Formats: sequence, structure tokens, C-alpha cells
Amino acid sequence: MKLKKMLTVGAAIFGFAALQAQAATELEFWTMNLAPKFNGYFEQSVSKFNAANPGLQAKWVDMNWDQIQPKLIASIAAGNPPALVNFNVPWVHEYAQQGNILPLDQYLGADKNVYLAAALKDVTVNGKVYAFPWYNSVSVIAYNKDIFAKAGVKSAPKNFDQLVSDAKQIKAKTGLAAFAPKMGNMVGWFYYAGLPVVENGKAVFNSPKHVAFVQKFADLYKAGVMPKDVFKMEFEQEIAAYNSGKIAMMTTAPQALKRTETDAKAIYEKTGVAPFPADAGKMAFGAWMMDFVVPKGTKDPAAAAKLGKFLTSDEQQVAFSKATETTFPSTKKANLDSYFQAGAKSADAVDQARAVAAKSMENARTLTIAPGVLPDEAAMTKKLQDEVQSAIEGRKSVKSALDEVVAAWNEKLGKK
Repeated sequence: MKLKKMLTVGAAIFGFAALQAQAATELEFWTMNLAPKFNGYFEQSVSKFNAANPGLQAKWVDMNWDQIQPKLIASIAAGNPPALVNFNVPWVHEYAQQGNILPLDQYLGADKNVYLAAALKDVTVNGKVYAFPWYNSVSVIAYNKDIFAKAGVKSAPKNFDQLVSDAKQIKAKTGLAAFAPKMGNMVGWFYYAGLPVVENGKAVFNSPKHVAFVQKFADLYKAGVMPKDVFKMEFEQEIAAYNSGKIAMMTTAPQALKRTETDAKAIYEKTGVAPFPADAGKMAFGAWMMDFVVPKGTKDPAAAAKLGKFLTSDEQQVAFSKATETTFPSTKKANLDSYFQAGAKSADAVDQARAVAAKSMENARTLTIAPGVLPDEAAMTKKLQDEVQSAIEGRKSVKSALDEVVAAWNEKLGKK
């Protein structure tokens, strides 16, 4: 009789535990290319969320970036998508237009104010927010203080026109190339300058303002202010030129300066850091934000949103930045954390750069055309890049180059 009673009680306890487990809502969230390096961060985050949210069970799955989209489409079609998926900004716009991710305004509520306004703009489509802004990056200017002094340049440039003016002065006074602007994304440069690219279904980047902006680069190139091989320069070539004292300034991510510290200690010790100067667009340069979206068909969107807000909270974003040492938060309060701001008055260039970049995050936008706008994006973008390069290198006028690209783009846009 005693054994029977014990078995009955045991069965009841087991049944209650099974019921609890069955009642827990699993929230699977996908990231891309973050394992195994950041396993520790995500394991701690999952444990923390699960402990604070009885009945919810977060589960982390990481995969290669090229697997995310096909797997997501398949899961939506099967009626079993994950709770959250790590996207970039172009994907947010593409999937929002398709109706394959959910608008999040009703779940964000007042928490929308946690995020930077620029970050929210990146993931707003037709007036609705479609993603939880997550980690980001931004470029800073690293400059050789000795070269600046020899050229009579007393401080880092505060705006793009001053950058152009200082660069010319550096070349004239020292004979050195001043900087090697990253010329591989002319669309991004136009947005940075506050200039439109496509309006009302037509390419519009041959206006007098567009011509004048590109002409600035052409003038710099002709004067030798930019290296002659600037269109071929990648990060490795640029940092090598800076580390050897061949250029006065370098556009870089903060943590990349560790290469200078390791490879060129003497240059590192005379390196100053400043924000990449803004232009009319009032946008920081070099941003590429990542985020989390809630797919269509997610079983419990409210619970998914709870996890999304947790993963992109101030505390979690600071913790992730510490883990990566290269990324920056997209929330207001997180960028004010001492981890970033303690270096503001430091003599160390990397510490300075971290503080400068964190402050620049308020203007960090992902400078790209949303997917679907261009019917043949790869070919159209290449046409723009090729013609702009021809103009900057002096093989044709800027106006004729931009006119030619606009005509080619509009021919394809007209058939869209």
C-alpha cells in the first residue's frame, strides 16, 4: 500500500513536471556566423532570459549567412518559422515589402525610445518598424599628427568640405597623399552627402549638386591628394600606406588601429582620432547595422518580441560589444556606457576611437538602396562605379559620366 502511494505521488510529480515542460514556449532565434567565437555570450544570454521568463525557453541557432534566407523561406512555407532571425538592413526592407516579416510597433510601444533614431530609420518601411536594431559599426578618421603639424593643419576636419581643404593643404605642404577614400560604394557617398539616387522611379544623380560632389573627388585625384591606385585599394593596402607614413589619414574601424599599434608602433604613438566628418546628409560613414526580425507565422509574436527586446536591450548590447570588441550598440544609453566613453580623454588611439565611434552612432545609417528598387542591381551598380571611376581619373567629364549612367539606369527602371 505504501509503495502504491509512493508511485502515485511520483507519477503526479512527474506529470506536473512534464506539463510544465510542455507548457514552455520555445523561442528559437537564428544568428549568422557568430559561432563558435561567441558561444559563451549567447549561452549566458539564453540562460539569463530563460531564468527571468518562466514558461519561455530561448534556443540559439547559428548558421552561415547564405543559409539564413533559404531556410527561413522554407520554414515559413512549412508553417514553422523561428521566433527571431538575424537580418541586415537591406533584407529587412525586402522581406517587409514581401509581407514575410511582421511590423513591431505594437510590441515595441514606449521601448521604441530605447533605440537610436537613426537605427530605427534604417528598419522603418512605409512608416512601420520591422526589426529590433542590434549591433552596428562606424568609421573614424585616424590621422598622423606629425604630418598634420608639418602641413599646418591644426585640428581634424569638422565637415567634408574642411576634409577636402585640409587634404589639399597636406599635399601642397608635404607632397604626401592625404587620404584614400573608400570609393567602392558611390550610392553610399551620395546618401552621405544628402543627395537622392532614385526618386519616383527615376535615377536623379546627374543634378548640378551631384556633379559638384563627384567633381570634388576628381579634383583631389588630379592634384595627387588621393593615391593613384585608390580604386584598387582595400583595407590591407590602406593600412599599409598609413602605417608606412605614405598617407596622412585613414578611414578605419576603431579596433583596426590595433594593427597599427602592432605593426607600426612609431606611427601609432603619433596617431590622433576624430569622427569621420559629416556632410549635408548628417550621416556617419561606414555603418552596416544588424538586427532581429519576427517572421510571418511565428507562433507567439508577443513572446518573440520579448526576446527581441531582451537581446537588443542596453545591457545586452554593451555585453555583446565587449565580447566582439569591434561592434557598437544601436541603443541610446548603451553608447554612453563607460566601456566606450572612458577612452574619450585617453592618450591611446584605440581607446579614443572607441569613444569617438560610440558618439557617432547617433548618426549611423546603412547607406544602401533597398532591394527591389533596381531591377538589375549588380549590373546597374557596376555601371555607376565604372563611369564614376572614369570621371574621377580624368578620362571623361563628371557631367557626361553621370548623364550616361542616369540614362542607362532609367532605361532599365522604365522597363521594371
